[in-house]
Amino acid sequence: MDLFSEEKIVLKLPDAELVYLPKFITLEKANFYFEHLKSNTNWQQDYITVFGKTYKQPRLTALYANNNINYSYSNISMKPSPFTSELLDLKQKIEQEAQHKFTTVLLNLYRNGNDSNGWHADNEKKLGINPIIASLSLGAIRTFHFKHRHLKTERHKIELQHGSLLIMKGTMQHYWLHQISKTKKDIGERINLTFRTIKSI
Repeated sequence: MDLFSEEKIVLKLPDAELVYLPKFITLEKANFYFEHLKSNTNWQQDYITVFGKTYKQPRLTALYANNNINYSYSNISMKPSPFTSELLDLKQKIEQEAQHKFTTVLLNLYRNGNDSNGWHADNEKKLGINPIIASLSLGAIRTFHFKHRHLKTERHKIELQHGSLLIMKGTMQHYWLHQISKTKKDIGERINLTFRTIKSI
């Protein structure tokens, strides 16, 4: 499935619901937030271990929150910084659309087509039983692939536009995997902000 529309798209799939807004924020605001976040974020590059081998994570990351709860995934533990005013503005706007309160945002900077995020689900215990994940994309268009863990025919993709918002809901993180794969295309930088609610266990 290859999706593009100017309007809000609601996908009700087996064991999941996705909402995609291609133009969630205006081009002017998307340009501003991209440049601001690129220059003013505390980017870091962690090491990740896969099948016993340790590599530099193929993207830069940063974590911000309104609490002091660390976020851990793939043997990486991140300590959050306090929300900036710009991130709080985006958080409030996204919360209105998602009808959900978020505590934390994980930012990813994809520097070129070699940067990626492999198949995974956002299913850590601190995210709760059926987490709502809201993903804002800024910069170069990248393809979001997602597939059902058990239903082999359920494989889809969305081209994530500059200024777009993707909301993942329901039981999706239990039954689906998603990724941003590498590409040989000559593409520019992309910043992805994934808003989530992290609770102490």
